[in-house]
Amino acid sequence: MRAIDKISIVGLLLGIGAILFGQVLEGGHVSSLIQPTAFLIVVGGTMGAVMLQSPLPAFVTGLRMLKWVFVPPAVAAEEIIDRTLAWSVLARREGLLALEGQFPQLNDPFHIHGLQLLVDGAEPNNLRAVLEVQIDVYEAQMKLAARIWESAGGYSPTIGILGAVMGLIHVMENLTDPSRLGAGIAVAFVATIYGVGLANLVFLPVAKKLLVNIARLVALREMYVDGLVGIANGDNPRVIEGRMRGYVQ
Repeated sequence: MRAIDKISIVGLLLGIGAILFGQVLEGGHVSSLIQPTAFLIVVGGTMGAVMLQSPLPAFVTGLRMLKWVFVPPAVAAEEIIDRTLAWSVLARREGLLALEGQFPQLNDPFHIHGLQLLVDGAEPNNLRAVLEVQIDVYEAQMKLAARIWESAGGYSPTIGILGAVMGLIHVMENLTDPSRLGAGIAVAFVATIYGVGLANLVFLPVAKKLLVNIARLVALREMYVDGLVGIANGDNPRVIEGRMRGYVQ
């Protein structure tokens, strides 16, 4: 079971709690901040704008990546290092072809392709070049998906202002009833709170956290490539281990 990122949970609760507690200290009511219509306008409008600008695969992947904020993807660095060192010892003793029996250990297509290139006798520079192209494409795709949340953080405040203006239009239509003006204006500006609050407490922080997780996954792949290149060069296993551990320190 993957570890839960407790600081994300604490940060989210602290941010929302501070705002609600401040509202109470100012003499307001928490219920006055609960406006389903304003929430629908801001969230629906923001998601619509993000969908308009994003390819479908990137949008779907970005939504699925949301869970990484609280449950980060597993990073089995030690397992990869140990396995690569075992391959290094085996290759030095019996040759690269002896690694053909290692494929059943792998379930990641990237890892399988890297080992296949190594067994096929690819030159170290060519092996690195081929795998680094795959890493670059992987990183670009993942960042494109993560940035839907960054885009949401950019659109959300503006959609919030739009919701506020719509609310004020409704207020202006009821000028003949002064008793409803104060409450109507308050409701109108809740949309602005939702827009700015969601952008700075949810959307933008989520985007940054996802980019951090992506960087860790990319570093893991780069570490694996460095290990394979070391095996292809016939480097000492201790030297390979030292370089690989430099990625996770």
